[in-house]
Amino acid sequence: MAKNTGILTVNSGSSSLKASLFRADGGRRDFRYAHIGGEALRDHAAAFDRLLAELGASRPAAVGHRFVHGGEITQAARRIDAAERARLDSIRHLAPLHLPSNLLGADLCAKHFKAPQVACFDTAFHATLPDIAKRLPIPREFGLRRFGFHGVNYAYVASILPDLLGETAYGRIAVAHLGNGASLCLLENLRSIDTTMGYTPAGGVPMGTRSGDLDPGVMLELAARYRGDALSDLVYHRMGLLALSDGEHAEMDALLASQSAAARFAVDYFCRQVRGAIGALAAKAGGLDALIFTAGIGERAAPVRAAICAPLGFLNIRLDPEANAAHRTVISAAHSKPVMIIPADEESMIRQLTQAVLQEEKSA
Repeated sequence: MAKNTGILTVNSGSSSLKASLFRADGGRRDFRYAHIGGEALRDHAAAFDRLLAELGASRPAAVGHRFVHGGEITQAARRIDAAERARLDSIRHLAPLHLPSNLLGADLCAKHFKAPQVACFDTAFHATLPDIAKRLPIPREFGLRRFGFHGVNYAYVASILPDLLGETAYGRIAVAHLGNGASLCLLENLRSIDTTMGYTPAGGVPMGTRSGDLDPGVMLELAARYRGDALSDLVYHRMGLLALSDGEHAEMDALLASQSAAARFAVDYFCRQVRGAIGALAAKAGGLDALIFTAGIGERAAPVRAAICAPLGFLNIRLDPEANAAHRTVISAAHSKPVMIIPADEESMIRQLTQAVLQEEKSA
């Protein structure tokens, strides 16, 4: 017999699916499906099938979804009705690696659960970007600008920083969200004032299969050689760490375990670009008061964190090797600016945002 209980959160990433069932009694059950596209899980639909099977008789009272792109919407979350579903479908070209699986999750949940659904937008957290960070150096009439991404996790990190850092949390904080998708965000007063990703989640620092920022001339040359879907496939699926390792692997853990020169080069390149981004954010802010690592690579890859931070002594950022190797919360050395690991918990933020939307509807 089906049992209605709590809020189900669905977080569909570029190569993973994370979900959590937050029960009404305060309990939580997590579901994690990684390496989508491999032998075990051929695509996101297969991962959703696994999730539905593992939920069994549990039926959520509401479902909250992470949506990578919300377009021009600045609201943190919105109810998914027919009009919102159509709007989201119309902007899938803005994040072709993510929005199709985000929409698939909403459609499958609508099919299986008679429960309200809420979309929580990564881009909304960056609505506070000042114009100098939001504008792109192209004619205004094109209507293209920096959106920024990973906002649901940045919002979560910002929400707990005061408990971890006290008054320092309201200063200049660089947050490095490093996973298969990677970006950095500069916080001041717990608000986003700059970020590395731009108009789409393809920009910024290198990622698993995305290059990050490229010389526009390179893109013009590639556009001359490839057309339509072939160019999109190249941009979203064949660049980044995969290309830098000469096709060996897109996953950081596999590259770190490899003995090949190509794998080592890919890791070194990634670390160099990330620390360059940290330096750029520090220059824009006039210094940093803390550095935060989050997401899969940021949380679990001690050698990557060490390589990123090694040259950052000029910012008074130094790691404690033992704390870093043990993945402790505080990994900075004595007398260094705080350097911390905060595990990503987008699901908790999705739950909060979903509850807020439903409560607002109830109060209206």
